[in-house]
Amino acid sequence: MWLIISFVLGALALALIMWLRTSHVSLTWYEWVLGIIGLALLLFTILFFTDALGETEPKAGTMFLLVLGLPAVILLALTWQLTVRRIKKA
Repeated sequence: MWLIISFVLGALALALIMWLRTSHVSLTWYEWVLGIIGLALLLFTILFFTDALGETEPKAGTMFLLVLGLPAVILLALTWQLTVRRIKKA
């Protein structure tokens, strides 16, 4: 599973960099930091959730989705909105 996730992440990173170069958009340092932290939290949440379900602990997995999955999604959405608003402003 992690091999497939790493291929998908690599393809998405390549697509993001290509899109940034072709559209002449540059991200600020804090947008990069927020995005990387959000992505790391999301990957950690997926890892723990699948492990908790594999050990037949669904309550622990769903609580972890709430505790770290929700902040991960919020950070990724915040990164997206900061970027979109800065592009529209320019």
